[in-house]
Amino acid sequence: MRDYFYEIKMKTFLAKDFIQTREGLVFAVVETGLEQGRVLCFLRYVNKSGQWVKVDTEQANRLLADQFPQYRYFSPSKDVFLHAVSLDDVCHHYQPRRRLREIINVAKPNSSVIKDLIGLVGVLEAQGLPVSQLGVTGSILLGCHNSASDMDVVIYDRASFMTAREIISSFHKAGIAPFTVEAWQASFKRRACELTFAEYCWHERRKFNKGLFAGRKFDISYVAENVEEYPVRYKKQGAVKLTATIVKSDKAFDHPAIFVIDHPEIKEICCYTPTYTGQAEKGERVMVSGFLEQDEKGQKRIVVGSSREAAGEYLKVISHDQTS
Repeated sequence: MRDYFYEIKMKTFLAKDFIQTREGLVFAVVETGLEQGRVLCFLRYVNKSGQWVKVDTEQANRLLADQFPQYRYFSPSKDVFLHAVSLDDVCHHYQPRRRLREIINVAKPNSSVIKDLIGLVGVLEAQGLPVSQLGVTGSILLGCHNSASDMDVVIYDRASFMTAREIISSFHKAGIAPFTVEAWQASFKRRACELTFAEYCWHERRKFNKGLFAGRKFDISYVAENVEEYPVRYKKQGAVKLTATIVKSDKAFDHPAIFVIDHPEIKEICCYTPTYTGQAEKGERVMVSGFLEQDEKGQKRIVVGSSREAAGEYLKVISHDQTS
């Protein structure tokens, strides 16, 4: 046990990883690294009678408030209450890259979703993506997938992620196809965002980070492995809504996604909500609604996704003539 705990302490916890506590709770890691010895995360699954059951945002918040208050944590760097688990309470660390390696090494796929995942990874590898930079998260990472499960692929190299987007954009590689109308409707319903269906689809279609493989939904996400050793501390200044032009978008697909803007006082837009990852490109005019934050040096930013629901918060392109 001592050696295992030492191994846990030495590991880097990356966004999209899962961690399990002794009480049978599984949290999705939402930010790479630690804060005050805690993993910042969000409760996603609960073990009930030996089965993993997915919980929604309301259920997760209520469960922690009622039964597990130790996993509610006020983050001084973000000036907000979050879900967080101390290293002492982590009993298992699920890693997407390790999980994918285990799946590939299995002689025969034991389900249709695993067969499709292996096929998708094969297509990406054939187009030049190193499998060593790929992982799988979501229900497959936990091993509670079923025949209808989606495939959530994680890519740890920025160049490989961009290559994967190019592969998806061509939509003619073996087995890869664009979303159907029904798939877009289901995706929009699941996101429950502040955009209209037309706005949501317009933004999403040009991201090329999701599609169908053998008829099964999949998406790709980029996770940087570098850890910010000294996190910047922010204080909330209140709700804000404004329009601005994007002047830098090289971290548009990071987690969180960062968009540098041309505002005289506000440096950037920071999106924690996956809906707005990759949402805008350099030169585009956007409308943003979120919360203004200021760090200890006086630098200001707008955060979209200050809560998981992000009610009333959004980022959308209102002029894209320069890039269309």
